[in-house]
Amino acid sequence: MKIRNILITLVSAIALLISASTISFAKVVGDKIILGAAVSLTGKYSSNGVHTQNGYNLAVERINGMGGVKVGGKTYKFDIIYYDDESNSGRAAQLAERLIQQDGVKFMLGPYSSGLTKAMAPVTEKYEVPMVEANGASRSLFTKGYKYLFAVLAPANLYLDVAIDLAVEKNGGKPVKIAMAFEQDAFSQDVRLGIVEAAKRTGSKIIIDDKLPKELNDMAATLSKVKATNPDVLVVSGHTKGALTAVRQISEMKVDVKMLAMTHCDAAKLSKQHGKASEYALCASQWHKSLSYKDNYFGGGMKYDADFTKAFGYAPPYQAAESSAALLVFKDAFERAQSFDTKKVRDALAATDMQTFYGNIKFAAGGQNVSKPMVLFQVSCNDDGSVCENKVVAPTKWASAELVHPIPSWSER
Repeated sequence: MKIRNILITLVSAIALLISASTISFAKVVGDKIILGAAVSLTGKYSSNGVHTQNGYNLAVERINGMGGVKVGGKTYKFDIIYYDDESNSGRAAQLAERLIQQDGVKFMLGPYSSGLTKAMAPVTEKYEVPMVEANGASRSLFTKGYKYLFAVLAPANLYLDVAIDLAVEKNGGKPVKIAMAFEQDAFSQDVRLGIVEAAKRTGSKIIIDDKLPKELNDMAATLSKVKATNPDVLVVSGHTKGALTAVRQISEMKVDVKMLAMTHCDAAKLSKQHGKASEYALCASQWHKSLSYKDNYFGGGMKYDADFTKAFGYAPPYQAAESSAALLVFKDAFERAQSFDTKKVRDALAATDMQTFYGNIKFAAGGQNVSKPMVLFQVSCNDDGSVCENKVVAPTKWASAELVHPIPSWSER
């Protein structure tokens, strides 16, 4: 009897192990669709990593609370397994392997930044795991032939080229002198390529082409050159920290420039950090709350802004908005596929053609969204700088205010 009991116990234990293994490697556990995400909760991208996670979480809560995801006559809810990639591309690739191989994740949300997305994409592609990403805009992501990568945002080379067109327009259609300083990451280098192409297209001349220091904490050398050469437009791309450094040092050094165009202004919360000193900065944005896009889950941009602010205590930068949109895309794809088969879901993602509060989403063969333009907003403050707003000034179709140009000199402010 003892031997029989031991055998029964052994068989039961093996069954439990098989059951646990099946659950951990399942695409769906019970009524939950498990998504995986490695985001930057520490390191130099941590502020935008938090925006990304908050955007994901708000959308999960909203979708789950409004009926979930309906597949095969059943209702499912989203759940996300998170890991901190520490703003490190090597770590991000390791975590992608862990999520797929150990946690059994079959559907992935993207990290923050192009560099980390570039590290994870080969892993998800290898295992044929669909990844909908919201914060990797590098053009090179969409030229690799990936079949399982889908990005809801416009590519990086389109972020600030419209600023050069605006500068030329304000210069009576004549070419302009351009100064620029960029971080040495994949995203910023693609922004730079867009500026180079815009300069060629408009016959403009790049007179300063600098690299931002790795820690993004000092661009005094570039600004001294700007003072000496008087360019028509200064372009800066260094994520959140780079934007804050640029505005701080331009103010401290009293650098006059007709146009200042940057990335990541809203994520940097420029006006809260620097008040009146941030006024007139021209900022590339994937999204703005004043745009008229709508969906059934968040309504329009103003409603999303209010809901996000209530949930997290601050207004949503576009990094949060596009992250929420990624969940809406996954929901739509699951319901059209009526399956959790990764290939069928991939095919449904490839056929996406929808509008969200964030914008229109339709993917080209390379996985990039080709239906949503970038917008530019300009920071506008009241007299004492206690209240500042971001007002869309381009494209004209979406503009809620006229561009202030040239920027008043510091002696006139």
